[in-house]
Amino acid sequence: MNVISGRKPVLEALTGGTPVEKVLISSSARGEAVDEIVKLARRKNVPFKFLPPDQIDRTAREKNNQGVVAVAGTKEFTDIGELMAAAAAKHEKPFFLIFDEIEDVHNLGALIRTAVCVGAHGGIVPKHHNAPVNETVVKTSAGASLTFPMARVTNIAQTIDELKEHGVWIVGTEMTAEKEFTAVDYTVPVAVVVGNEGKGMRRLVREKCDFLVKIPMKGGFDSLNASVAGALVLYEVLRQRR
Repeated sequence: MNVISGRKPVLEALTGGTPVEKVLISSSARGEAVDEIVKLARRKNVPFKFLPPDQIDRTAREKNNQGVVAVAGTKEFTDIGELMAAAAAKHEKPFFLIFDEIEDVHNLGALIRTAVCVGAHGGIVPKHHNAPVNETVVKTSAGASLTFPMARVTNIAQTIDELKEHGVWIVGTEMTAEKEFTAVDYTVPVAVVVGNEGKGMRRLVREKCDFLVKIPMKGGFDSLNASVAGALVLYEVLRQRR
């Protein structure tokens, strides 16, 4: 069961097309946001129920739920062909995000939400050694993880070869790269690779990238959080394509 907790995340889930199965509201919850959630649930024919506060807390499994939780459907994965078709249906050049062993669920959720915001056509995750699309990911992505098209593949390196056959250029984020992330042409079909939080991209994945890019750093740190680094590159794709 995927649970989205908090008034704003639940509102965003209801307005963003997340497959919400039901909404549970504390009997003590009041305010404009609660009224709007009830209105949206009615409009979208999503069942909602008022329950005692302690039942809401048990369902949410966290204290900071603001008296509102939504139970969302489970994630369904697709394949590379469907991702390519999604781009073609919009008459746009493919734009994908590849997760190379992202282990932190908060980073995964934040990256998915950013990918949706910049108009990426889909994400690609490995079947093993990657954070699961669980309740935390659903909440962190404000429900976007359940509607964002994602392919789950056995081998990222082989998938990159498949993408290249479709004319997709692969850009990997690497803090030791010579080229800055703004120096690449993202108006072509492109897939951005974000590597593991601690180890970065795996060697074979790195070697298969057409471009390796870095984000210039000042202030004594040698790297950014994976979701922040990925977001900067994703927004550069959006900037160039606009």
